[in-house]
Amino acid sequence: MRKKFEQQMAELNKMMIEMGGEVEYAISIAVKALLEQDVELAQKAIDYDDEIDAREKEIESLCLKLLMQQQPVASDLRQISAALKMITDLERIGDQSADISEITLLIAGKPFITELVRIPKMAEASIKMVKEAIDAFVKNDLELAYAVIEQDDIVDNLYVQVKQRLIDLIREDIDNSEQAFDLMTIAKYFERIGDHATNIAEWVVFSLTGQHKENKIM
Repeated sequence: MRKKFEQQMAELNKMMIEMGGEVEYAISIAVKALLEQDVELAQKAIDYDDEIDAREKEIESLCLKLLMQQQPVASDLRQISAALKMITDLERIGDQSADISEITLLIAGKPFITELVRIPKMAEASIKMVKEAIDAFVKNDLELAYAVIEQDDIVDNLYVQVKQRLIDLIREDIDNSEQAFDLMTIAKYFERIGDHATNIAEWVVFSLTGQHKENKIM
């Protein structure tokens, strides 16, 4: 019985890695579509969200099967519970990547009011956070999970810089306001993606320690 359980836990880890990879891909094509104003790629990013949603349901089904059909010990229970929480954040990252591409469709074909430098950096940092958070889960790496949590400051600081730059552009010329608000919304989505990656890392901490945001849960 235990051997079968361990095999299913290994399958869970494999599926988590796959979903993490899908989310990383979703972020990367969303930012590429934005920078290149590529409407076909933006639509692909929007459609890709369905695959992430399907993956979430697949992992959720496995987790519930593990909980109902097996007899997990406390550490196993924390790991399964953490996975259920993590896939919710991963699914929301997929949603936000699609939301970014929805805005890309609206502003495609119009010259950017400023060079997009910090938004790609936000995307790059977010992808790194997601990848490392999933790695921390699969490898039971507490130190890496804490490192991901600390990286959220990078995304937050970039968002503040983007917002200030766009506010300055609006002050200089009110005609910039429509696109400025669209770009600010995109930056906010990337900031939220960083928050979700942080949440994922915090659930990794929980799975390993039984503590979440300094509150002992299990």
